Amino acid sequence: MIKRWCLAGLIGLLPVAGMAAVPLVTVHKLPWRTAATLATDAVQICADRGWSVTAAVVDPSGHQQAVVKGDTVPLQSLSVAYRKAYTAYSYGQAFDKNATSEIIAAHQDGPANGALNTVPEVLFIPGGVTIRTAKGEVIGGLGVSGAPGGDKDEACAASALARLKPEL
Repeated sequence: MIKRWCLAGLIGLLPVAGMAAVPLVTVHKLPWRTAATLATDAVQICADRGWSVTAAVVDPSGHQQAVVKGDTVPLQSLSVAYRKAYTAYSYGQAFDKNATSEIIAAHQDGPANGALNTVPEVLFIPGGVTIRTAKGEVIGGLGVSGAPGGDKDEACAASALARLKPEL
């Protein structure tokens, strides 16, 4: 009797003919250690230039993957760095741009009334860069906040990303 139940159970585990496998979605993203290194490098580059900043990396889902805060940055830099990273990722992908300053320069920040600026987490100011693989696939964003000007934030982010490029 036990043999029959075991055999019936094993047969039940076999795939039924004609059943299609469920398609899976594969998402490429930075390993957490690499994301943390990227954020750390951005903070260090700015520190070497005399600026205390926060750096945030977002993954392909738009969530924070790594955040590194300098020693003397104001509280709002945490939110601003994340929003710059999110904007660089989401709109960099949508408009094929590599930095928030490029999105702004191309007038991709929405209509004159600024409607896109009302989208949660979007922030159209310089300081974010789009993270791409060597093949051009967008896999995240890096945002920096705290330097005296978004152009300086973005320069630190771009320098940190340039260090990582050979690994992508």
